[in-house]
Parts: sequence; C-alpha cells; structure tokens
Amino acid sequence: MKRLHIHIKTEDLDQSIAFYTAMFGEAPSKHEDDYAKWLLDDPLANISLSRHGGEPGVDHAGISIETRDELDAVADRLRNIGVQFAEEADTACCYARSNKYWTQDPQGAVWELFQTFGESETYGAEPERELAKAPPPTRHGQCCGAHAGGENC
Repeated sequence: MKRLHIHIKTEDLDQSIAFYTAMFGEAPSKHEDDYAKWLLDDPLANISLSRHGGEPGVDHAGISIETRDELDAVADRLRNIGVQFAEEADTACCYARSNKYWTQDPQGAVWELFQTFGESETYGAEPERELAKAPPPTRHGQCCGAHAGGENC
C-alpha cells in the first residue's frame, strides 16, 4: 500500500492541529511538542505538521511506501528516466526510522519517497536535501550536472 504524504511547516502548531483535526474529523495519530501526524484511510494520506525549518506552508510532498523492495522499485522506475536522488538510509526523521530518497519533479517540486520501519524518540536532524536546493531540471530533459556538481546542461 502506498500513502500520499504532505509535510506542512507551521508557526502555530496548536492552531494548525485544531484546523486539521476539524477537517479530517479525527485527532492526530502522533502528537509531539513540535510535530503532529495523521495517518488517514480516507483519503489514504500521511499528513504531517512541524515547526521545523523555514517558511510556513507546504514543505514537500511524498509517498509513504510499506516495504524496502517497493521503495527501491519506485526509485528504479524514476532512475530509468534519468532522475537523480539524494538517499538517506536508516535515518531518524519526524519521530520515525526510515529509508528515503529525495528528488525533484521537472518544475522543482520536492518529493520524498520513504519506507518507515520503526519509531524514534527524537524528531531527528533536518534532512540534507541537496536536490531540494538545486535548480530544477531544464525542459530539455533531466539536468545532467546541476545536481551532481554545478555544471549546466
């Protein structure tokens, strides 16, 4: 099973939790002082809020994937069309242990593909999403050097 993931940065976690609890009709499945998460079945989604990082708003989209094999299969399909990734194996993030791939779509939207396999007692370090900071691929196809070393296509 795959679940759409959206991570939203917020300045006022309590106010955001109240809003999303009313919208989803249920309380978060996980709630910490700096983080909240809903694992929804209708719609099938993983929506998270945190006070970490930069400007408030949607930080990134993602897909939560159940197994490492499924995670690698999605990454392989994208790799086959030239997409580049930043990989994080066995990382602590958002009070969970996960394997992850970070990438961008052709317009520069940041995507996180991840497989969670355990809990973490801490939020974890901010991810090193170098791909998220790089310019998006050109319209001619995937950018051959901007992500890997700064050369232009």
